[in-house]
This record gives sequence, C-alpha cells and structure tokens, in this order.
Amino acid sequence: MEMATLGKTGLKVSRLGAGLFEIGTLSDVSAASQLLNAALDGGINFLDTAACYDNSEEWIGRTISHRRTEYVLATKSGHVTGGYEGNEWTAQTILDSIERSLDRMKTDYVDLVQLHSCGVDILERGEAIQALIDAKRVGKTRFIGYSGDREAALWAVESGQFDTLQTTFNLLGQEAHMELFAKAEARGMGIIAKRPIANAAWCAPAGSEPVDWYRQRMQAMLDMGPIPGAPQNLIALALGFTLAHPEVDTAIVGTCNLEHLQSNIKSVKGELPIPAEVVQELHRRFERLEPSQG
Repeated sequence: MEMATLGKTGLKVSRLGAGLFEIGTLSDVSAASQLLNAALDGGINFLDTAACYDNSEEWIGRTISHRRTEYVLATKSGHVTGGYEGNEWTAQTILDSIERSLDRMKTDYVDLVQLHSCGVDILERGEAIQALIDAKRVGKTRFIGYSGDREAALWAVESGQFDTLQTTFNLLGQEAHMELFAKAEARGMGIIAKRPIANAAWCAPAGSEPVDWYRQRMQAMLDMGPIPGAPQNLIALALGFTLAHPEVDTAIVGTCNLEHLQSNIKSVKGELPIPAEVVQELHRRFERLEPSQG
C-alpha cells in the first residue's frame, strides 16, 4: 500500500484509509473483527471513527486493540451521544467524549481528535478548539483536526489552529480542490478526503442526499461521452481521481462488506494511478456542471 505523510503531523498513513461509520452499524463483533483485521492485513493503517458512530469505537477496542501499534487512530467529538447528558460543543462534553473514546477503544491516546462538522459559530466561540488543545497538552491525543466542508472548513484552515483537515472531495464534488487545498497545504495541514467515491451513488439506493445529487452529476458527466484511458470500474475511477491529487494524504472509504473492502484495496494497489489526461478531463467536465448545492 502506498503511504503518505499526514502534513505537519509527520504520521505515515496509507493513502487508502478506512472510514468506520458503517462498521459501527454492525451488531456482530465477529463481522466487525473480520473487517477491521482484513483492513490492517491489506495495508490500511489509517482508521477514522467518531464518538457517534454507534458501535464503531467499541469494535475497535474489542477486536484490534492488541494491534494498536499497527494503525493511526482518528476519532471525532463534539456531539452528545451514547446516552451522555450535556450540551453539544462544550469543553466538558468534548473532554468527556475523548475519555469515553479512549475507554471504548482500549488505548491511552488517539493520534488525532477532530471536531465533528461544527459550524463557524462554534469555531469562533473558541471553547471547542481549546478543549482539543487541552486534550493534546495532556497527551490524550497527539494532534487535533477539523472535519467539515465549505465555510467552516475554510475558517478552520485559516485559523491556523488545526493539524489536519478532513473534507469532502471526489470526482463529483471537487470544490475543496478549488477552495481549500492550497491554503491547507500552505499551513502544513494533513488532508483527509472523505466521501472519495461519492457514496458510490451510481449503484446506491435512491432517495437520500447526497446520493441523489451525486447520481445526477455522475449521469451528466457520463452523458458527455467516453473518456479515453479511463478504467471501466467506476470505483477505481473515483479513487484514482481523488488520489491523483498529491494534497490528499489519505482517502477514507467506509464499508461493512468484506468483498467491497478487499476490492477497494486491490484497486488502489493494482489499478492506480489513472492517466493524468483522465484526471484533467474529469476536472473539465466538473466545471461544466451546474453549481453544487450548499
């Protein structure tokens, strides 16, 4: 598996990471164990979870905590979840959330704690950021980051207070490349691409955002005609596009399907990179689409 350095953190991360939202929905610990161990065995070493991802943190602790030195562990905090009583985005809620995460994942520290998609108003208030700084100071986390999009992501980047940025970036949602990447890279921030395969909208059930929006965009891009040199496998095309951008240190894909996980690993190892001309054509086609929502 190709590796990259996660910005100024110096952490070495696999370019394909694992987003663990879907694993959190599993009720069977053996299924979770199979997936998490297969990810590590396949060369994935960046695991991204959150306090509100149902059983995700618990499954990490119960199945792979004995392999803690083999992976870079990232979580998120800020929401009130898991029966906790308190208010979102307060210092107490965030610090209690981090302690709960450490306990569930059976570790003394995480490599990265991120604020979980709060708005500019919360960032400007400063309490949530200070809570992460305090957690870093006492060794609960090695680094701090922000996870989110658009205006709030831009604020987080320009504040200079975060080590990493996690933001949406894919062939159907390229705004981060135009609005955020250069500024984040100039500040030495590690960049984590979420939704790098655009929720596989071309084969996902209809009826939810952003899936329907992505599906419309994909169809519009396909209607512009074939792209010479593009892989027929749309997952490989999507991953190839996202990882063609050197600013992206790791792209996190979530699944609770072992076959899909193994296929994604195989694509990254054997089908990438895709031709530069294909990436350029995808940029051109995106620029011809209707402006994005939000």
